[in-house]
Amino acid sequence: MKKILIFFFIFFASLFTAYCQDVTALINKVKEKLDKVNDYTATGVLKTDVVFIKAPVSKVVIYYKKPNRFRLVKNGGISVLPKGGISVNMTNVIGNSNFTALDAGDAVINNIKTKVVKLLPNDDNSEVVLSTLYIDEQDFLIQKAITTTRENGTYELTMSYGKYADYGLPDKVQFSFNAKDYKLPKGITMDFNENSKPSDTDKLKNKKGKVEISYSSYTINKGVDDAVFK
Repeated sequence: MKKILIFFFIFFASLFTAYCQDVTALINKVKEKLDKVNDYTATGVLKTDVVFIKAPVSKVVIYYKKPNRFRLVKNGGISVLPKGGISVNMTNVIGNSNFTALDAGDAVINNIKTKVVKLLPNDDNSEVVLSTLYIDEQDFLIQKAITTTRENGTYELTMSYGKYADYGLPDKVQFSFNAKDYKLPKGITMDFNENSKPSDTDKLKNKKGKVEISYSSYTINKGVDDAVFK
């Protein structure tokens, strides 16, 4: 009986290890595609749907440089992306290899079959607690990512791809977050009516916020000056 139990333990342990290796290999394939990009400058349009902020549709310029430099410049105002080191750049999500990848099944995102992979950081002090990625196994593209952090709530990214898919760069990104966890950038105040009651504002703050970026062009691997990120 003891030998049988040992056999089953070894069998299931081997099976678990094989699953981990499979999804880790998939993550590495995605990373390999993203690693083609050393830097980029992108132009696009940003739409904001946050209940307590009035923000018009704006043109934006986005800068990226390896390994994790990222800046969004919004014409005529302050960027309303949430604080906390979370960006709309997938390299930031999988750039650090110090994690355990787990197979969490399959799901269909935007009519595309994806493999669901959960990333658990091995660093106990990591700001990110858990990332769940929905990966197109055929093209090695992340269709959706859900990231839970210690201090800044849970964020969700949904991507769609077009002519820059070979670099793993999306044509459109939708960034969703819980408004109650939203940390306002300096200079932006809540835009409630004067007669609003505290209970009303609390209800509003519990709603989802959304930021959508539609990219019109990328200039890839042509160099980005470090001064851009200061």
